[in-house]
Amino acid sequence: MKQSLKRIYALTRKETTQILRDWRTLALILIVPIIEMLLFAYAVTLKVDHIPTVVADMSMSARSQAFTAALANSGYFDIEMHAASEAEVIQIIDKGDALAGVVIPPNFESGVERGGAQALLLLDGSDAFTMLSGYLASASIAQTQMMDLTIEKLGQMGVTTISSLPITTLTRILYNPNIDDMIFIVPATAAMLLQIMTVAMTGESVVREHQLGTMEGLLITPARPWEIIIGKLIPNILVAAVDLLSVTLVGIVWFGVPFQGSPLLFTLLSLLFIFAGLGLGLLVSTIARTEEQVLAVTALLIVFSVMLTGFIYPRSAMPRGVQLIGNFLPLTYFTRITRGIFTKGIGMRFIWTDAVALAIYSTVIMLAASKMFNKRLD
Repeated sequence: MKQSLKRIYALTRKETTQILRDWRTLALILIVPIIEMLLFAYAVTLKVDHIPTVVADMSMSARSQAFTAALANSGYFDIEMHAASEAEVIQIIDKGDALAGVVIPPNFESGVERGGAQALLLLDGSDAFTMLSGYLASASIAQTQMMDLTIEKLGQMGVTTISSLPITTLTRILYNPNIDDMIFIVPATAAMLLQIMTVAMTGESVVREHQLGTMEGLLITPARPWEIIIGKLIPNILVAAVDLLSVTLVGIVWFGVPFQGSPLLFTLLSLLFIFAGLGLGLLVSTIARTEEQVLAVTALLIVFSVMLTGFIYPRSAMPRGVQLIGNFLPLTYFTRITRGIFTKGIGMRFIWTDAVALAIYSTVIMLAASKMFNKRLD
């Protein structure tokens, strides 16, 4: 056992020296996650407002102007152009000069008086997020206008006291009362970047040994295959831990995302996630033969991570088969863990199923990778 520990220490020291010697690559490993965190956080937004809008007001009445003003005052629609007809509105949207159009018919004011006015909202369906935001915002504005007009008409009829509506809803948003996208995006982004870095680091580290011919030199030493694996993983664990700490601090300090949970629990489960990512990277290294192949697999992993793990899109809306594919990525479990601890402040009592699943995944992936790694060495 003592000799085994000495060999592991020597291999770890050798791998650490190799990492520190290539300072350019090390700098990229430490800096790129921070840059990517900033890019993701600033570029990815789920709330779309200030939609460029064109209006065709064929009524030109006080009611139509009030409706148009309500759209502009909501903050969701920026009325930048005016048109004379529905066809012209569609043409402007086709050209990409506007993403939304409002067509108010000539009889709008009389329709309001009768209680049956209609205005046409045209949305660019090629932009899904804009379309959804515009649709929900217009429905809310129309409902508010309807209530204001109802109260106005009741006042004209001499009703001075209006009782409350038979049903009202009170909405309280937990954990993110200001509906800040950063609180949703930053914890998951940190997890995704950590998975990408651990897979890429381990995969390239092993493949580089084969390409340079130094793996054969390791095989003639007394070191056993499992000792080689441990010796390579330990430095990568430390680098990944530094990456996690840096992107987490960026999220907390720069973006002001509050950390609500236990730092100790988050650290322990993060180490488990790092172990799973390194195992996945080791498995990739047994399949890939060049560093370019490792990068190709990593790029594919990014696509799967964004689409299938709940990073942005809810997994509950996905078909069962697609959800099953996402279960083969450790990020699926750690996304729920990191949002639970980071944003909600919950403990192991509520996330133990994901923690157990991640532990099982880490064990299985590491055993499989070790077995395939041994075969490749043989």
